[in-house]
Amino acid sequence: MVLGPSGELVSVVLFLVGVAVVIVSVETFIEAVAEGALALGVSGFFLTVVLAGTDLENVILGVAAAYDQLPDLALGTVFGEALFILGGAVGLAGVLVPFETDVPRNYLGITLLAPFLFFGLALDGTLSRFDGAVLTATFVPYLAVIYTLERYTDTRYLSAEEVEIMEDEDPGIDEDDEWFDVDLDLDVDDFVEEHVPERHEGAAFLGIALLATVGMTVGSEIAVEGAQGLLTLLGVTGLAFGATVMSFIASLEELFLTVEPVRRGRPHIGVGNVVGSMLFFVSANAGLIALVRPLDTTGAVMTVHWPFFFGTLLIVAAAFYRGKVGRPTGVLLLGAYVAYWVANYAV
Repeated sequence: MVLGPSGELVSVVLFLVGVAVVIVSVETFIEAVAEGALALGVSGFFLTVVLAGTDLENVILGVAAAYDQLPDLALGTVFGEALFILGGAVGLAGVLVPFETDVPRNYLGITLLAPFLFFGLALDGTLSRFDGAVLTATFVPYLAVIYTLERYTDTRYLSAEEVEIMEDEDPGIDEDDEWFDVDLDLDVDDFVEEHVPERHEGAAFLGIALLATVGMTVGSEIAVEGAQGLLTLLGVTGLAFGATVMSFIASLEELFLTVEPVRRGRPHIGVGNVVGSMLFFVSANAGLIALVRPLDTTGAVMTVHWPFFFGTLLIVAAAFYRGKVGRPTGVLLLGAYVAYWVANYAV
């Protein structure tokens, strides 16, 4: 189909621009909050756990879609990004750089059990606002469990030191060996240090975070407006579009957040992104969307999205339990992700 200077082209441009604005705003927000917390003397540990387990792009786009009367599109982003990370990111890491990892069994068990609350609440065909409140509330205990395990046991998984190493090495760009040339870092830290007196740095970082929040809001509204036009153009359901196209474009950074640490010999950081994201998707992400608007969980949700999610999660969990993600596992995961796309448009 050739797009001309018409409403269809406008929809495509709005969608892409909106998603780009959200991603840049989120990256700026995360950096500003982290640097602001350090400048104000706030402990970086718990902040690291929260940021590592929270995918702001996805929930912002999902909440905006639900608010704009597109709850199916919103729910699709939850499953779509989870499948993208499990099938696409972990699968690609296994194919490009087969790796070994030692995932603490505690975290593996939490990751496998967490989806069942979401699944149980969805069995009656609707994820109500009450259900959303329950799911959102469970994310805090997950964080508390992780904090307790990190503080009082030998488990070390989402430590501030690990994330600091990843940030210092800037996994998005490697001058000697680039494979994914994307750099959305606006160097907030350098800007503040250069232009703001040290005593005001904390307030400056928090001010930038506030501006980034405005950018997230504006970008999400633009993206959803474009998505509405694309749904009409393509003639697909919001659930399918959210689970495939929208999630894929909004989640591209998950590739280097998962694959790049593996390639640099730090697979535990990539695995941390996977496990933290899964816990967020099945609790606060789905919960916040349902709080805005109840979600229909019948039809393809039960016959396509849940089976693919559980199946892919089991493959990844088995590989992590075994301690190795090799090329055969990577090919299997990538194949599952491709099949998920096909299934979305076949129903």
